[in-house]
Amino acid sequence: MNAPTSSRPKALIVIPSAALLPLTEPAGHPGVSTGFYLVELAQILKEFGDEYDFTFATPGGLVPQLEINGLALSMHAAAKFSSATVSATAAQVFRFDVDTFRAKRPELVARRDSELALARRHLGRLPVSEALPGSDKEVVVLRDDLIKSMQDLPEHTFPSVEQLVHRHRDPEDAFDLGAFDFVHMPGGHAPMVDFVDNPWIGELLHTARENQVLISLICHAPVAMASAKYRVSPDGSVVTNPQHAFNGVRVTTVAKSAELFVLSNGYLKIPGKKVRMGYFIDEALRDAGYQVQTTTNPTAIKVIWEADVRLLTSNGPQAIDEHTARLRTLLPRH
Repeated sequence: MNAPTSSRPKALIVIPSAALLPLTEPAGHPGVSTGFYLVELAQILKEFGDEYDFTFATPGGLVPQLEINGLALSMHAAAKFSSATVSATAAQVFRFDVDTFRAKRPELVARRDSELALARRHLGRLPVSEALPGSDKEVVVLRDDLIKSMQDLPEHTFPSVEQLVHRHRDPEDAFDLGAFDFVHMPGGHAPMVDFVDNPWIGELLHTARENQVLISLICHAPVAMASAKYRVSPDGSVVTNPQHAFNGVRVTTVAKSAELFVLSNGYLKIPGKKVRMGYFIDEALRDAGYQVQTTTNPTAIKVIWEADVRLLTSNGPQAIDEHTARLRTLLPRH
């Protein structure tokens, strides 16, 4: 997808495209199907779509995968995420009827439908992650219908972050990373795979900072900041500097306590097994030199703005509405 050429303001959306989340436990496990959370992108598209032109990219130029578990109705409840999750869990313990379940949650169904419409409009046909043993019963039903609804859409192409950096550096190419007002990266577990240990993500973050482009990261996406230790020279060599310009700033992300809940009680649970990923994001960011602030209640909303480096982070789907509203106040009026 080429960068827009109109006179409208521009935003860059970098979507994680990893489709498999490795697990360290159970031993020998091949990993679980994963993707990105639409809810953490769609509100941005809704808020800014009438005035902004979007450029969509992925770390390696792959088509991103929708995380089916991120489409559970409770994920679309924003500030009411906690109560919606409790209600949904209770409703699925015994006999479950999907039509009754949806009829009791019309506002959440309407929001999800509108967000899926935005995905079809902007992103085309996308693969969808597999349902897991711990997946919400309603999204298991949704998955087949969702795939059918996208089968006749065109499959878009997505430039890689590396390609965008090369174009930015090419004096004969009009593409300019500095022309974007902001870059937004949604979460889901996919960023844990392709946003980390990625020199081109690091180069993008620094190029954005140097050009006063606001950086917007939510949920698992702040793990991208662990790649800020890298710069990529014009000759392609990678330079590592732990004392980079972002070092020591405040960030927030999904808390370890929230991840442990998902691993032991949520959709990543494997019955009868202890489940662990390779790392926890908040710990990885602390190890990378950041001041990581999370909430005691993992479903509470946390949004942090670091003006000196123009970095906006928030801690999960419950924060997306507040995150988007804050982003709006920080952007120039056009």
